[in-house]
Amino acid sequence: MGIVLAVYLALGVGYALRTPPWQNPDEPAHYNYVAQVAESGCCPVIEAGDWDQDYLSTLTASKFDPALLDGLAGVQYEDHQPPLYYLIGILPYQAGDLLGLRLLSVSLGAGAVICAYTVGRLLLPDRAALALIAAGVVAFVPQRVALMASANNDALAELIVGLALVALIHALKTGRRFWLVGLIVGAGFLTKITIYGLAGAVGIAVLVEAWAARQSLRTVIARGLWIGAPALGLGAIWWARNLIIYGGTDFLALAAHDAVVIGQLRTADLIAQVGTAAYWQSALTTTFQSFWGQFGWMALPLDGRIDAGIGVGLLLALIGALLMLPERRPPAQAWQIGVYAGLIALVAITAAQMVYYNLTFVQFQGRYLYPALIPLALALAYGWDGLARRVRLPWAGLIAPAVFVGLNLFVLWRVIPGLEIAP
Repeated sequence: MGIVLAVYLALGVGYALRTPPWQNPDEPAHYNYVAQVAESGCCPVIEAGDWDQDYLSTLTASKFDPALLDGLAGVQYEDHQPPLYYLIGILPYQAGDLLGLRLLSVSLGAGAVICAYTVGRLLLPDRAALALIAAGVVAFVPQRVALMASANNDALAELIVGLALVALIHALKTGRRFWLVGLIVGAGFLTKITIYGLAGAVGIAVLVEAWAARQSLRTVIARGLWIGAPALGLGAIWWARNLIIYGGTDFLALAAHDAVVIGQLRTADLIAQVGTAAYWQSALTTTFQSFWGQFGWMALPLDGRIDAGIGVGLLLALIGALLMLPERRPPAQAWQIGVYAGLIALVAITAAQMVYYNLTFVQFQGRYLYPALIPLALALAYGWDGLARRVRLPWAGLIAPAVFVGLNLFVLWRVIPGLEIAP
């Protein structure tokens, strides 16, 4: 596991150093949020003028030409986001520049890698290779490493999801410390809206475990209160503030955000332009590509042959999972059933959130599925490890993460330079 972490950190630092300034999605807006908090206090308010579609289009088309950066400080359309990441980012912001925030994200991203390994070991302690494979997937998906090496709140969001899953397993297994799960979920409420589905996944896990263990209603209610009270207590701090500032029922500030981002491509407009069939083809293709690697502001996708190779790898994982079906295992315990239900729910809720967002805006970005990356990585690891076990090469499943390491090196030296301004 130490090798996985060391390689991840080396790759993350490599992306942080080699990716040109601002050439990550929404990076200027996240950086400017930290700058506002550091210089004026928490928290900024999203308002008209924070989004300028023409200026953003000019910046991305010019690869953020330094001659055009005079208005960059006004790019503030992330001001509706919960504040926890940006509060943490004050110190590296004051200590340096953009690189400091990028390295903060790399460090936070390492935590999710550790959590993926821990979840795998706790769920299937007799399959050490599976936990390592899952950690390797989380660590080495190229798009994810690039994202972790940018100034944004996704790194902290993924860490919180991982910590919540580890705490949930311990709570269900021991029947104690459900309050800790609640505190972590509450921290999620203060970090990023895309991980709000974590609360639903935790609730489903608790309910399914209670059903499997035939627990009393009193026990279920008590556990719900231990989780819900700290989670809602922390979240209410931010929601009340939003209601005071934005009014109405806009406790997430999403209505305020939608009113500001005038000119952002909307789903209805794209369907009207290209038709329903072309829309869905673009949605599925771009989401797949950008999950694995589409760099800059979605400007540089991986070569189609690489995508095809990844598709073959996914097919092998499916075959491996199917081959493991006849394997006899001891009956799952109630806490394991609950955890599995929670992991499945996290994937379903995260996918549903992405679909819901795309009902209004065109956002075919696979990174929106990363809140569910740990259960997705576990599923892939189960398949690859199962295939390796069937061919009697127990550690061969680690080939997949190793291939991703090589792919990252290729991206760093051959793809990322394409984001630089030509001399």
